[in-house]
Amino acid sequence: MAPRLDFTSEAFFRGPPKAIADLRASGPVVATRFPLVGEVWITTAHDVTAQVLKDSATFTLRKEDGDVAGLRWWMPKLVRTIAKNMLTMDEPDHTRLRSIVDEAFRRRAMVAMEPRIRAIADNLADELFAQGSPADLVQRYARILPLSVISELLGLPQADRPRFIAWANAMSSLTNVLSFFRLLFAFRKMRSYLEEQLQLARKQGGEGLIAELVQVEREGGQITPDEMVSMVFLLLAAGSETTTHLISGSVYELLKSPGLRDWLEEDWSRVGLAVEEFLRFVSPVQFSKPRYVRRDVELEGVRLKKGDRVMVMLAAANMDPAVHDQPDRLDLERKPNRHISFGTGIHFCLGHQLARIEAACALEALFVRWPRLGLAVEPSLIHWRKRPGLRAIAKLPVIADSRGTQAIVAEQAMVDRSLAQAS
Repeated sequence: MAPRLDFTSEAFFRGPPKAIADLRASGPVVATRFPLVGEVWITTAHDVTAQVLKDSATFTLRKEDGDVAGLRWWMPKLVRTIAKNMLTMDEPDHTRLRSIVDEAFRRRAMVAMEPRIRAIADNLADELFAQGSPADLVQRYARILPLSVISELLGLPQADRPRFIAWANAMSSLTNVLSFFRLLFAFRKMRSYLEEQLQLARKQGGEGLIAELVQVEREGGQITPDEMVSMVFLLLAAGSETTTHLISGSVYELLKSPGLRDWLEEDWSRVGLAVEEFLRFVSPVQFSKPRYVRRDVELEGVRLKKGDRVMVMLAAANMDPAVHDQPDRLDLERKPNRHISFGTGIHFCLGHQLARIEAACALEALFVRWPRLGLAVEPSLIHWRKRPGLRAIAKLPVIADSRGTQAIVAEQAMVDRSLAQAS
């Protein structure tokens, strides 16, 4: 029997390697319960994870009635509409929708954007402590960079960035059924806004992917109005949320490990190699979306029945000792690095090139501008959001000069002792 892990607990997010090893000891495919999803099989090894992701004929993202596998009966129509995007579609609908935006995310296009991404990162690094110190690196830097980039790519006004940040924070707060219903208000406002932007593009044209979607619609392309809203919603959310936590998680690991940081700062041409290891080790996306089993099948000796649900655990695949030497060790020089953080198969992440470039630009711009950057608190005081499936640091307070960290920690300790004595 697999251990019933709490996939939203502080212990799990703080030290995934141990929890994952304990889970893998129960087998490569184990039965468990996942928040909001319920009873589900999960994979704990690299090869079986890749097998499920590649075999869309057996493991489908849709029920027989066409509904998305991860949706529950009590979820309202609004959520069902937004959820019906290319990320949750099988063929041929997946290719039909992905082909519309695929060109915009090809490597050539992303490399052409790199100077602009670096300029945004440089500007944000300059302003990191503009509102005081310590600064929360998540809100002041890691969240704003990918949101700014995807907003420009979509053609959305930069003036609306505070709205996107508020919506992103709301989505990060999803932890259980109660928070899910609180999130509906943000979903409604976000959908209304995106519908307005699409309508504006229909009337006035413009630049960016939203204008391109409207042009496809105008030319009789096979995309419905609801699919257009879902597409923009997906690109805005998925194009920023996971990269936010890749950046903040990577910075956290470097601030904890001066030796690794020194190695990277000696030669910034190494940053691409480092980002691949952060993708593996941080694994901001911990799980795939649920899939339904289309037929009775044996998976690594385990019998799965038609109608069962399965989720692949990307974080476990990235910690598989059969694939990675010393997987619980952060090794920025790791070669080869067969991480599976972007998935595989037809749903291999559309924005993988963009995420890599954003993370590399973010790290270099930050540490070049603030070479003595340090944590404002002890690592033990850093916490993660209780968001199932996403490894997301809640706040990452940093200071410009790490030589002052000890003084800040000592001062906080004195305050804590005074409060304790007073009580």
